[in-house]
Amino acid sequence: MGNKGNLGSVIFFWALLVAVVAMATEHRPIERTKGINGLDKIIVRDHRGRSFEVYLYGGQVTSWKNEKGEELLVMSSKAIFNPPTPIRGGIPILFPQYSNTGPLPSHGFARQRFWEVEANPPPLPSKTSSHAFVDLILRSSNDDLKIWPHKFEYRLRVELGHDGDLTLTSRVKNSDTKPFNFTFALHPYFAVSNISEIQVEGLHKLDYLDQQKNRTRFTDHEKVITFNSQLDRLYLSTPDNIRIVDHKKKKTLVVHKEGQVDSIVWNPWDKKVSDLGVDDFKRFVTVESAAVEKPITVNPGQEWKGILQMYVVPSSCASGKHDPESCIHHP
Repeated sequence: MGNKGNLGSVIFFWALLVAVVAMATEHRPIERTKGINGLDKIIVRDHRGRSFEVYLYGGQVTSWKNEKGEELLVMSSKAIFNPPTPIRGGIPILFPQYSNTGPLPSHGFARQRFWEVEANPPPLPSKTSSHAFVDLILRSSNDDLKIWPHKFEYRLRVELGHDGDLTLTSRVKNSDTKPFNFTFALHPYFAVSNISEIQVEGLHKLDYLDQQKNRTRFTDHEKVITFNSQLDRLYLSTPDNIRIVDHKKKKTLVVHKEGQVDSIVWNPWDKKVSDLGVDDFKRFVTVESAAVEKPITVNPGQEWKGILQMYVVPSSCASGKHDPESCIHHP
């Protein structure tokens, strides 16, 4: 009996130790580690195995995975992780200038700066009680002020929702004594089965600027956008929800935005891009939330907020051919 009792105690304490370790692992959703070329990155996981990764260089999300471990974003096969070169892929932040619409270098400088983790940011009301998030901050430096003379604080929260959705909440505060304005975009490279197998919905009958034709203005009369060559369009005054329908995967990725009125749809097709692999264009499409036609103005001491939320549903949900109960999304 004595030996059996001792054995039972050992098994009990071993099981208890395993449970404690498991609980400790489960309640450590945020990990700071080294990424490519020793650059710092943050990995955030939830209890269902979903995750995202964000590099402090650029404040750039480089991975978003569902509970099956499937990657929902694309990184260029030739991405360069060597500052000051921007990282190609994931979700670059284009601030305080979109493209060449102003005097700054193309797409501004936020994607080429080192951001910091902010332990105690100002309160941010959230629609969820998710603990799978990280807060980053970028403050204007002396070098920034030389090329863009406006003091600012850019706060970014990256958050996994309960249904696996990924939300980026941007807050730009004017820390200066005079108003400033900026243009802006978040530039997600969404993973698709094949660019020829998808369509983008929600932009029918809207005006757009064709960025391959010096931003000449046109109206889109097609019901959906399909791809068989390079496409680069800046859509104006777009709806809050745009859908990327992947016929092969039978999945629809919904791109929801708040505080940004424009959208950009881009795929370079076979146009040579120095840090993009030859066949990479087949694997992604970008549908960006943006504020370009009408720059955002922020008064001294005030703050602008913009939201980009992304989630995946069965395509039958988006078309209305599915049981409504199984299609409910709870952001």
